[in-house]
Amino acid sequence: MTGSSQPSSIHPLLWLLAVVLALTVVVLGAYTRLSDAGLGCPDWPGCYGHLAVPSGEAVARANEAYAHRPLEPGKAWKEMIHRYAAGTLGLMVLGLTVVAWRRRAGRALATALLALIVFQAALGMWTVTLMLKPVVVMGHLLGGLSVLGLLWLGYLGARSYVPDRRAVPPPALLRRLAVGAIVVLGLQIALGGWTSANYAALACPTFPKCLGEWWPPMDMADGFVLWRGLGVNYEFGVLDSPARVAVHMAHRAWALVTFVYLAATATLVVRWTSGSLRTIGWVLWLVLLTQVSLGIANVWFGLPLPVAVAHNALAAVLLLTVLTLVHTLYRSGKTRG
Repeated sequence: MTGSSQPSSIHPLLWLLAVVLALTVVVLGAYTRLSDAGLGCPDWPGCYGHLAVPSGEAVARANEAYAHRPLEPGKAWKEMIHRYAAGTLGLMVLGLTVVAWRRRAGRALATALLALIVFQAALGMWTVTLMLKPVVVMGHLLGGLSVLGLLWLGYLGARSYVPDRRAVPPPALLRRLAVGAIVVLGLQIALGGWTSANYAALACPTFPKCLGEWWPPMDMADGFVLWRGLGVNYEFGVLDSPARVAVHMAHRAWALVTFVYLAATATLVVRWTSGSLRTIGWVLWLVLLTQVSLGIANVWFGLPLPVAVAHNALAAVLLLTVLTLVHTLYRSGKTRG
């Protein structure tokens, strides 16, 4: 088959623009959640019955209609800006899907992204209507990062690739380790989302010990109840102290596992490969160390908003780094095979 008869793939720049927007949505979501603005608008998709935050005479009518939650313009605008960005991302993914089907290239990935975006919209609605139910908030975070990861894979796949014939062939073990890193990191991100959704980030205000002990009293059973029924307002959390400590310590414990696993993987990549793969290994080390430092800083300094948001943003960057490693390892192995 000649080059002119092959389907034309989506331009990498379109994928990259979508990636930047998706990362922006993830960061805005973290900022909204961490600044306690998740219920800044008590309805969905509008805000107090409007497409924008009410102002002027509309404020009195909004407060009358939602007497249980008077309008706080600052929180409402944080929530609506996040929704506007998410809506724009949804339209961009829809556009990518249309282009993919017209060009008969990347249809499966684009269609999966569109389906995930629709589900993300539903999770966004349920986040509000179910009053910040932790399992929904955590799912919304994981869904957002999944969208970001798939868009990044689309970008990596659309780039032209010229194999480095001088590079050291990557051992098959590295591919398995890299895939395992996605699982290990994904679980850690889920635990981080659960910690944030249950307002347990400051349950242990010291590091490395928690409340003066290496393993303080905890209530794991209560801390990991996924469903507590309907009609519960989870704003600022419903768990007692031992349950919050349990959630926090689970996040810390798996953070240690994640660090060891990713650090070992990065070290082997640096030692056993060369060229772009070795560079990715060094980048993984750098991002990993920075992320751990931000996590510790959150505890030591009492969860300052900029540091907490940066911790969420770097979790996304860490995920993209691991995905880049997996993609490069498999593409390199396929090229050599």
